Amino acid sequence: MTIADRWLLPDGMDEVLPPQASRMEELRRALLDLYHCWGYDQVMPPPVEFLDSLLTGTGTDLDLQTFKLTDQLTGRMMGASADVTPQVARMDAHSLKRQGPVRLCYCTNVLRAKADQHQGGRSPVQVGAELFGHAGLEADSEIIHLALASMKAAGAEEIHLALGHIGIYRSLAEAAALSDDQERDLFEALALKSPSQLAQHVDASVSDPALADMLLALGDLHGGADILRQARERFAGAPASVTAALDQLDALYQGVLARFDVSLYFDLAELRGYQYHTGMMFAAYVPGYGHALAKGGRYDDTGRAFGRARPATGFSMDLKQLASLALASPSRGAIWSPAVQDESLNAAIVALREQGERVIQALPGQRTGPAEHECDRRLELIDGRWQPTTLTQETSAS
Repeated sequence: MTIADRWLLPDGMDEVLPPQASRMEELRRALLDLYHCWGYDQVMPPPVEFLDSLLTGTGTDLDLQTFKLTDQLTGRMMGASADVTPQVARMDAHSLKRQGPVRLCYCTNVLRAKADQHQGGRSPVQVGAELFGHAGLEADSEIIHLALASMKAAGAEEIHLALGHIGIYRSLAEAAALSDDQERDLFEALALKSPSQLAQHVDASVSDPALADMLLALGDLHGGADILRQARERFAGAPASVTAALDQLDALYQGVLARFDVSLYFDLAELRGYQYHTGMMFAAYVPGYGHALAKGGRYDDTGRAFGRARPATGFSMDLKQLASLALASPSRGAIWSPAVQDESLNAAIVALREQGERVIQALPGQRTGPAEHECDRRLELIDGRWQPTTLTQETSAS
């Protein structure tokens, strides 16, 4: 092993250096301030939890993404958090136990066993918001609007929003009385967007011609606003829950158009998070990124395992990805201070820092100067007082 190899980071792990770190911190503060203004309280979940609570209600996908370790104190299995949402659901149901709607937000590091096939990293900084205790469309609408406002705050200019509803497939599969294996096969065919596989599994599993046509239609129902009209025609005679889901999507669509300038897209065969979501789902994209920058939806009753089933809806994003949408705000610059031990100089530095100024004091023998530290001013003793003066190109090198 070479010296260079010794300091390589594990695949999928990355470090954040200046100026990206400053941009991420600036955005973190802006987003948490935004959520505060919308009435969301910040929580800070622990980095590890016992597996039986960490993976409750999340299905196998999160299980495969979770690093597992043994607690040396109890001998129980623990997991490093790979997704904050289940932890926040536990907080709402078990720790807070508040009545009525509860709004919570977070921004924290997570760790994943495998790199995301679209985003690549195994150590995202997950930021998001969750709304518990309200099953109505108003809660879903608020969450979508807050996710879009978050992307706008991050600098996104052209947003494409995809809407779907897991309840449509669930209702059709239930009406067709599919076995677990049959439902899984259909799910995989829809996830692969494979018409031939879908047709093969529908033909083998669904005896009712009307339901078979509806399940086949799912693979074609993706596109613009006209998709909802087509869906109502092709799902005529479907269970009432399918019509209710289409009504919800239409209302969400109208609400977004009234407040945001975004492109809207429907995909009724989008089954991401099938084991987890229970209602509407959405994903927000921007040009230049091949994956969604914000994802969310309804996931009712996750808190049941913690003693209190609660309606829930929310979204999450990767702060690292969001921070790449726009450059950091121009720096205010900094003030260079000489390496002088002087009480009046120390007092001047303290006063400037209390005003929010960035003051960098040289250390004895330091060879780098103001230019290397991006200083645009320096402290000079003028008429007995240390005062910041503008650096010229000539003096910045000294």
